Amino acid sequence: MKKFLALLMAMAMVLAMVACGNTTNNGGSTDNGGASNNGGSADDGSGEGGTTGTGKELRFSTGGDQGTYYGFGTVLAQYVTSNTGTKVTAVVSNGSQDNIEQMSMNTAQMGFVQSDVMSYAYNGERLFEGMPVTDFSTVAALYMEQVQIVTCNPDIKSVADLEGKNVSVGASGSGVYYNALDVLSAYGLGDLNDKGEFTKINATYQDFGSSVDALQDGKIDAAFVVAGAPTTAVTSLATAKDVYLVSLDGEHIAALQETSPYYSEYTIAADTYEGVAEATTVAVGAVVIARDDVADEDIYNFVSSIFENTGSISHGKAAELNLDFAASVTNIPYHPGAAQYFSEKGYEVPVK
Repeated sequence: MKKFLALLMAMAMVLAMVACGNTTNNGGSTDNGGASNNGGSADDGSGEGGTTGTGKELRFSTGGDQGTYYGFGTVLAQYVTSNTGTKVTAVVSNGSQDNIEQMSMNTAQMGFVQSDVMSYAYNGERLFEGMPVTDFSTVAALYMEQVQIVTCNPDIKSVADLEGKNVSVGASGSGVYYNALDVLSAYGLGDLNDKGEFTKINATYQDFGSSVDALQDGKIDAAFVVAGAPTTAVTSLATAKDVYLVSLDGEHIAALQETSPYYSEYTIAADTYEGVAEATTVAVGAVVIARDDVADEDIYNFVSSIFENTGSISHGKAAELNLDFAASVTNIPYHPGAAQYFSEKGYEVPVK
C-alpha cells in the first residue's frame, strides 16, 4: 500500500512539472521572437492601452540636448518604457536628417522629424536629392514646431534687417537650414553662390546650444531655431540677456506658403519666453516615425500609452497632444501599429 501511495505521489509531481513547463514555454512572447513574428500585434493580449511588447530596445533618435526633440523625446521614452512592455531609449542626434539616416542604417528604430524633412526623404528631394528613403512610416504627429528667429539686438525687427548680419542657419544635417533658406528667400536674402554659400548674410552652421552660446557672447546677430516653443536653449538665453523674436509679415508668409505649402502661419504668444513680445512666424509639424520592420505591438504601445495618458506625461508639450493632429499626416503612410490605435479611436489613416 505504501509503495502504491508513493507511486501516485511521484506521478502527481511529474504532471505538475509538465504543466508548469508548458505554461512557461508558451507565456513569454520574447522567447518566441516576439508576437510580430506571428503577424500579431496589439490584438495578441494587449487590447486598448495594453502593455504586451517585444521587450527589445528601440533607440529613439531625437535632437540636440538643449532642444525640444530631446527633452520631450526623453520624457516619452521613459513613460512608454515604465508603463508598457515596450522599451524605448531616447538618444541625442543632429536632428531630422540625421535621424532618418540613423534609422536607414538601423542604428535607430524610431525618430523625431520635421514634417518637411520627412517629405524630402520620402520623395528624394533637397537633403535627400536623388537618394529617397522609404523604409519608414509615420507613428504620430505630436505638435507644431515654430521657425523662431532669435536675436539679442533690438534693432533687428524684420527678416530684411538680417542682410549683412552674422546669422546661424542651423546645424549641418538638420532641417533648420532649409527652413532658414526658405524664409530668407521669401525676403530676397536666400541667394547662394556656386559653393552653396549665402551671399547676403554671413552664415554660420550651429545647433541650438551653440547658437545660443554665440548669441550670448555677441558672436552672431541672430539664429534660426526650429523647435516647439518654449525651447530650452532660448529659455536659458532669456534669463541671461534681453531676447527678441523676429516676426514675419503676412505678405511674405503668403509668398512663402505659395512655394512651400507645408508651412502654417503661427503666433508665438507673449511671455512664452519671459518678457518677450508676441511674434508671428511659420511652423512645421513635429512627427515621430519608425522603421517599417519595428513590431506592430511596440508601435501600438508607444501611441496608445501616450495618447491615453496625456495628463500623466510631465512635459509642457504634452498639453498640445491631440488625436486630430496626430492622425493628420497624409503624405507618408502610417505604421500598422499606429493605424490600429487610430482606427480604434475612429480615425482612418493611410497605411502602406
